[in-house]
Amino acid sequence: MNESVPESGVAPEAEAGVPAEDVRDAVESAYDPAAPAPLGVQRVPTGSAEVDAQLDRLGDADHLATDGHLEVYEDVHRGLRDALTALDVRQGPMAPTRHPTAAPQ
Repeated sequence: MNESVPESGVAPEAEAGVPAEDVRDAVESAYDPAAPAPLGVQRVPTGSAEVDAQLDRLGDADHLATDGHLEVYEDVHRGLRDALTALDVRQGPMAPTRHPTAAPQ
């Protein structure tokens, strides 16, 4: 006899008092190919806590519908741009400058 149907001829869900429609609906709703799903892209630490935090933020898009991705991407772009801009800021004391009217030496 088929192992999926017990000898009583009644599906196990029906024996448990669960209507077949509810079981079918639960199975159909369990997999939605249009639902948001992670891409499974592994992020490797860069060594910069600020950059790593921004890259981790990209994972927030994994659980959003496509129309929600733009906000995350713009936020990450802004954060990475700020991190790069911070690299351009001169570290340490400013170099001495010559007065514009001073004669060259």
